[in-house]
Amino acid sequence: MIERKIAKWAEDVRTGSDVPVRLVLWNGTQLELGTQNPLVTVRVNSVSALQYLLEPSLDSLGEGYVKGGLDVEGKLSDIIDVGYRLSDGAQQTSGVSAAFTRLRRYFTHTRDADQAAIQFHYDVSNDFYKLWLDENMVYSCGYFENGDEDLGTAQLKKIDHILRKIRLSPGMRLLDIGCGWGALVIRAAQMYGAHCVGVTLSQNQFDLATERVKAAGLEGKIEIRLQDYRDVQGQFDRVTSVGMFEHVGRENLPKYFQKIHQLLADDGIVMNHGITTTDPDNAPSAVGGRNFIDRYVFPGGELPHLSLALKAMREGGLEALDIESLRRHYVRTLNLWSQNFEEKTEEVRKYIDGERFRVWRLYLAGFAHAFDIDEVSIYQIVAHKAGKNAKTIPWMSRKHMYAE
Repeated sequence: MIERKIAKWAEDVRTGSDVPVRLVLWNGTQLELGTQNPLVTVRVNSVSALQYLLEPSLDSLGEGYVKGGLDVEGKLSDIIDVGYRLSDGAQQTSGVSAAFTRLRRYFTHTRDADQAAIQFHYDVSNDFYKLWLDENMVYSCGYFENGDEDLGTAQLKKIDHILRKIRLSPGMRLLDIGCGWGALVIRAAQMYGAHCVGVTLSQNQFDLATERVKAAGLEGKIEIRLQDYRDVQGQFDRVTSVGMFEHVGRENLPKYFQKIHQLLADDGIVMNHGITTTDPDNAPSAVGGRNFIDRYVFPGGELPHLSLALKAMREGGLEALDIESLRRHYVRTLNLWSQNFEEKTEEVRKYIDGERFRVWRLYLAGFAHAFDIDEVSIYQIVAHKAGKNAKTIPWMSRKHMYAE
């Protein structure tokens, strides 16, 4: 009886969506979900695994794969594509929604919860990240000026692009919120002679960034702190935040920018580089995926729309001076990360278990697809304190951003 229901479901999918997938059931039965030659094979390993498939969303399909209920074969890009096609218009199951709600209640944006969320993602192992990031371990969108740069070159270009945008000069005090493994502050100190403070909530990042600063002989120029940005005191000429505000929470964005306003010198400049949703109402994707990311990748992460980010920035006392989209750049970055990850599969498995390996495979390739189809985007926003006379605003011709 179950087999008949599945066959009927497969026929409905074939008629309605025509997805190039071959379904192989636990008993060896094969069903075609499309009229074309299958690009992807999905193996349903048990009757209980049907729960992930019959009302598909990116959340349920992703969880089925991570938990081992579903196995998939085919090119990773094809797997992600058919996952979207199967999920299109599907609603999340009540079980997934309930689990998500429980998790969200736990991971509210308190200091302890934010630190737990950061450590969940970043404190896997520094050696794990070294396998697929560039040599400087920059874990954010690269900047492909010509489109043919390798990953390491694109990441250095991104850092240089940021430092030119904020018009960094020798002797300035720079605060980098969410400093990662220290690449930006090291570059700022080496190339501009800036005095830098980098803060992170990740113990692993703090340890390695501190080692790298020492190895570069920059202890007198750079201080790395294991510290919540809310606890930072003092005044800084420049503030950068790269890949950080996604972890703040939409409701907390005004307070986040208020804190930056407090830390920024009166004539200071801040640059915020962050991922955004493309939905003006900040709604989750109709095909799911947000719950999967929240549960397995970035607990507590929330993506605002650009309009909400700008509104919160203004409420925090900051005026946006320049906005640049890097969506295509992040597609390229994520594809390169995914390619590196796939090529280093055997080495990667030494640092993470089978479940987490599957999570990272889906996350890197799936996020690249989400950027590619305009479901999410990323912007660099340069700002200063609001309410100033126009004469105090530098002439923003952008020439300084591209000068060598």
